[in-house]
Amino acid sequence: MFYRKTVKVLCGLAGGSAVLVFADSRGYLGEPSGESRRAWRSRFPVLQAAQPAWTPGTHTPTPTGHAWDFNWDKRDPSVLSNGKRKESSTEDPSSEQDNSKPKATRNILLIRHSQYNLSGTSDKERILTPLGREQAEFTGQRLAALGLKYDVLIHSSMARATETAQIISKYLPGVDLVSCDMLREGAPIQPVPPVTHWKPDAVQYHEDGARIEAAFRRYIHRADPKQKEDSYEIIVCHANVIRYFVCRALQFPPEGWLRMGLNNGSITWITIRPSGRVALRTLGDTGFMPVEKVTRT
Repeated sequence: MFYRKTVKVLCGLAGGSAVLVFADSRGYLGEPSGESRRAWRSRFPVLQAAQPAWTPGTHTPTPTGHAWDFNWDKRDPSVLSNGKRKESSTEDPSSEQDNSKPKATRNILLIRHSQYNLSGTSDKERILTPLGREQAEFTGQRLAALGLKYDVLIHSSMARATETAQIISKYLPGVDLVSCDMLREGAPIQPVPPVTHWKPDAVQYHEDGARIEAAFRRYIHRADPKQKEDSYEIIVCHANVIRYFVCRALQFPPEGWLRMGLNNGSITWITIRPSGRVALRTLGDTGFMPVEKVTRT
């Protein structure tokens, strides 16, 4: 007895990919084999190419790019600084390893300083404008309204960042103010693609880049194992520093930092889990300000 075979084309509603399914009158479904398969591939090359690449056994899309480095901050408890696995000499190695694992989540809120006097020739003259002081007030109100228990307010030692932090601190009583030279504005790394309106000398990238990278390593990392509760830290600094921090924390190419724009007084929120996972909750948020008060100078 001969069985008449039929061919049906099924289109996925979500991805629109086409898949050929061969069915016979006995209800058998399957792909063609042998000569039939070769003929099928030559006849339907477009449909074959439309099928996504799948990882065998997992049915998930094949990953592209570099894999996530869980030891990006060199604080993975299962790995020593030299890259070797820890070998415990205690009777209960699992207990020692558990005690060395971070358990708290760090929340880092990066605040760009408010609008400042661009005509100033020195840092002391580059103080906030009247609008900049208003922006800082809005940012302080927003941070207070979030109702978080802030641990510290760190700021760049430059005048515009210091003044912004001082205004914000009025809304966060009891939170310590800490100044840091490492967070000063600078040129972190040559941007790709390059821009024509801003071309620092190579030596500036060399000097500023090392300092800003050192600031990243100091402030952006997972919690210490001794930290018991989640923490919320505020860092008031500059657009170049924040953009570089975001790229490094997310393991994006750091030379792409200039592709992002940040408004004055904006909030960028980074979360670092005990496992080393990093999430960007907000980037340059100024939705809490009236539209007419938003600037990016």
